Amino acid sequence: MGGAVERKNMTAISKLRALNSLVARSAGVFMRDVGAGLLEVSHNSLALLGLCVVAAAVFAGGRADVRDSIEQQALGWLLARQEAREPVSPVTELAEPDAVARATAVDLNALPRQQKAVVQWLSRRYRVAPEPVGALVQEAWQVGQRTGIEPTLILAVMAIESSFNPFAQSPVGAQGLMQVMTRIHDDKYEAFGGTRAAFDPVTNLRVGALVLKECIARAGSLEAGLRHYVGAATLGEDGGYVVKVLAEQLNLRRVADGKLVAVNTPLPSAASAAAAVAAPAETSTPKPAAEQVALLR
Repeated sequence: MGGAVERKNMTAISKLRALNSLVARSAGVFMRDVGAGLLEVSHNSLALLGLCVVAAAVFAGGRADVRDSIEQQALGWLLARQEAREPVSPVTELAEPDAVARATAVDLNALPRQQKAVVQWLSRRYRVAPEPVGALVQEAWQVGQRTGIEPTLILAVMAIESSFNPFAQSPVGAQGLMQVMTRIHDDKYEAFGGTRAAFDPVTNLRVGALVLKECIARAGSLEAGLRHYVGAATLGEDGGYVVKVLAEQLNLRRVADGKLVAVNTPLPSAASAAAAVAAPAETSTPKPAAEQVALLR
């Protein structure tokens, strides 16, 4: 009895081993077939890809426009990769291509001969860059035509008041190129966006010209108007202010007329300055600030 059971067990084990061997052989055959199929497919795909590449190269070689396009795209890709690897420079981060629009400067070659001569003389005399001075000279000529004030007088006041420093401020609060008392003439700055425009060179020039025109009209003469402008109307002495302004205007007139004037020319005496820079008195009633500002816009 025991021998029969043992024989049955041995038979079952033999069948199981045979079945395992058969499964193993079948799996091996299946894997070999799959591998061969994948190898065949990959070979065919690579061949097809190669044929596509060759065809594209032949087509591009015969078309100059296509070839150039491919080259440009490849170059752009390479540059983009290079920029991605390189750190961004501070100049690139702070760049503002339109910043030049804020600059108060002009091309000197665009100015008339008379204005260009004045610019070059003022630039050397006051040691400031000619391009921004050129913008101020150009503006002084335009404002002078609108207000009836000689542009050389506007520039002379600017020179004596601030030496062409647009951020100058006096102990009593006069500000900017023409040292306008901002808190007193704040109404004139309303048309330019507010009192901080006092530090915009062009705006300060325009408002200063309006204030100067008012002072001359109120005082009745150029000399008296300048004393009003500097705040010395009720004082017996203006510290030589009027003489300096008139002397500098004389220099600027001579430069504008094409005469040679040394940049270190000292101020002449009060008598010669007053005689050389005589101007007709303006006695008209000053217009309201809003109407005067409209002349300059």
